[in-house]
Amino acid sequence: MGDYRSKFAMVETMMNRRIPQMICFAFGAALFTVFFLSHPLAKDLNLTITVDYWQIIFAFTLIVGVVSFVRITIKNIKKGEDRPYRIVSLIGLIAMPVLALIWGIRGDSPFMWVFEYVQVPMQSTVFALLAFFVASASFRGFRARSAPAAVLLIAALLTLLSRSSLEGILPVYFSDFADWIRSNPSMAARRAILIGIGLGSLTTSLRVLLGIERTWLGGEK
Repeated sequence: MGDYRSKFAMVETMMNRRIPQMICFAFGAALFTVFFLSHPLAKDLNLTITVDYWQIIFAFTLIVGVVSFVRITIKNIKKGEDRPYRIVSLIGLIAMPVLALIWGIRGDSPFMWVFEYVQVPMQSTVFALLAFFVASASFRGFRARSAPAAVLLIAALLTLLSRSSLEGILPVYFSDFADWIRSNPSMAARRAILIGIGLGSLTTSLRVLLGIERTWLGGEK
């Protein structure tokens, strides 16, 4: 009886992993094929999937994110970790959908009032603090201890000054040189990074489709 149960549990575990892997491979291969086909039907199908069905997938991922946030927040409230802040965040998460469902999202609705006078100022505050953190990290990281670091420091200073209020005071060639830095060396570095990101994404996608990467199933193997 014990061997039967162990075999049944093993088969159940294998099916719970094999079925999602087969579905993932089938849809991944289909989307990959449709994307590279030049047939009008394939183009229409690809557009429908990437535009219409993508919104459905995004909605479900949003639901998963909200449920996960609520669970983690309630757990931390019970533990007493940053309880006032987590209570406020949980109230805001519940209040915004309620306001939208009851009074709508018109320009004079309570939802828009909270959005314009509560959420937008908080976002502006966070981004303002983030700017100071970035400036502080740049000051620590752009120290001219070597020739490459000195070049990076000079390029950063030129770009920063050309985008500040001092742009009207500085000579014209200063701004032109800063624009050249953004359009040529900086753009080349960004394109190299984007190529690396694309190759990494392609490698990860192939590993998932071929069943090599299985962490998304909830386990390491």
